[in-house]
Amino acid sequence: MKHTCTTFLAGKAATIDGSTLICRQEDYGNAFDPQRFVVVKPEEQPRHYASKTTSFTLELPENPLKYTAVPDADDSAGVFAAGGINAANVAMTATETATTNARVLGADPYNADSGIGEEDFVTLVLPYIKSAREGVKRLGHLLEKYGTYESNGIAFSDQDEVWYFETIGGHHWAALKIPDDAYVIAPNQFNITDYDFESDAAMYAADLPAFINRYHLNPEHGLNLREIFGSRTASDARYNYPRAWYVQKLLSDDEQKLPTDQDLPFICHPKRKLAIEDIKQAMSMHFQHTDFDPYGQGSANDQHKYRPIALNRNLEIHMLQIRNHVPASIAGVHWLAFGPNTFNAVVPFYANVEDTPAPYKNTTSDFDPQNMYWLTHTLAALGDQNYQRYEMMEENFEQTVMAACRQLQSQTDAHVQTVDEVSAELTQVNEQMAQVSLTESTKLLGRMVKEAFKHEKLQY
Repeated sequence: MKHTCTTFLAGKAATIDGSTLICRQEDYGNAFDPQRFVVVKPEEQPRHYASKTTSFTLELPENPLKYTAVPDADDSAGVFAAGGINAANVAMTATETATTNARVLGADPYNADSGIGEEDFVTLVLPYIKSAREGVKRLGHLLEKYGTYESNGIAFSDQDEVWYFETIGGHHWAALKIPDDAYVIAPNQFNITDYDFESDAAMYAADLPAFINRYHLNPEHGLNLREIFGSRTASDARYNYPRAWYVQKLLSDDEQKLPTDQDLPFICHPKRKLAIEDIKQAMSMHFQHTDFDPYGQGSANDQHKYRPIALNRNLEIHMLQIRNHVPASIAGVHWLAFGPNTFNAVVPFYANVEDTPAPYKNTTSDFDPQNMYWLTHTLAALGDQNYQRYEMMEENFEQTVMAACRQLQSQTDAHVQTVDEVSAELTQVNEQMAQVSLTESTKLLGRMVKEAFKHEKLQY
């Protein structure tokens, strides 16, 4: 299980260009867990799948779709494909580690022996779906039949819809369609609140209403899934609620809530339409301009009071954008950055490609500054030692990378309809974008080293 992730979702009327977007910051423990960016072609997709976490096995359907993914570089513990976009322009991210309570697990225990989980979800579902709703149904069927060994949140999107899916106990689940004009920030808790079993915006395990009634799980008169299936612990108040509080404060300008508020909304509406840059800023948050910023001027107690989104455990962030108003061949954009979000820049890689760039694909288990995973971690390790000294450098670097890549994207969007081999063309453009990121990251590292050398203690 990947710990401590954060998910962000946005409907097509909530974004500045009419795209749907599902985003997740994938985190881990304090140890390194190198990541890769790959394209899985139909012939590379397994036909017989065997989990490495449990005894689960399954014969998979024929004719899988091509898809992008961000798996572990070392797959000895499982693929952990994380998230991607398939050839039908359907996106999936899995998973957001969630919480539950003893009432739920007492009624429907986890299946630790033969269930499925984060290791498996993307590989078992994404290559076989042609809409977000199909993704919800396929994953729901698998969970009801085989069960899971953990509590997780999963998101699906296509050009029209965004869905958030949460596992419940070992074999139950519920999913909600996000309103087109809304966004969601989901930390490590059960997140869905208000729910209506009769709504077309709801899908759920067939016996979920009966399950709630049979085991007397609902403490309220209404139907609030977070109250029924989630937790309200002291650690939630330190670890989960503050992340949602800060992002909602940033994007919705809500000054009425407190960081430890247990009733923060699930469905939120932005004060203005959201660009990729807005979402990256939100996902890079470490409580800037508050006493809780570890790089700020608050007391030592306040600086470490709440868990931010950006921290040393960030492995990678993927922002899966399905665009409208462009040809289907270029609609899927897999924005990606490795490492801590304080010192990285997301790159808008086209999803309809035959291969991925070497600096993002060929990640090694050992340190190699030519791998973007290791280069970005180097920037963050140095920058963390004196954030204020390097903050402006990082801001300029991020703007430079994103501006250059957006320019390449705009040029490609404008002429790609005249190209015979679209996928091959996009593969080459992705190479150019990766080179921009690698070059500018290396330049930033050089500037940081030169600046640090001015402040060496061994001077005379």
